[in-house]
Amino acid sequence: MFTLLEANELIPRLEDHLTAVKQAKTVLNRTKGEAKKASAKASSGGGSIAGSYYLQALQQIGYGLQEIREMGVHVKDLDLGLCDFPCMRDGRVVYLCWKLGETNIKWWHEVSSSFKGRQLLEGEDD
Repeated sequence: MFTLLEANELIPRLEDHLTAVKQAKTVLNRTKGEAKKASAKASSGGGSIAGSYYLQALQQIGYGLQEIREMGVHVKDLDLGLCDFPCMRDGRVVYLCWKLGETNIKWWHEVSSSFKGRQLLEGEDD
């Protein structure tokens, strides 16, 4: 469980990890075709420099997402950089909602809801 202050303090680290994961995902998407071709030719000694980039990108994604999970943050949409922080609010668990590019957390939503159901925290301006 996070307080709003604790969640906001994690944003710089979270941004670093999400940015690295998104960059690795871009590499993955650019090299997957070439890596697939190289994999198909592997039995005959085939290979490709793209294959090593592909594997490095997979490792970076795995590492970055693991680091985020260990922080206690839930990644909801990697492309948007959308993350939730479990928080107690009025005696129940809700999610503080943050998206890559936002400077701090201004939104929350019910656990049973999603990004579309997010509500502005009191005292925050849109």
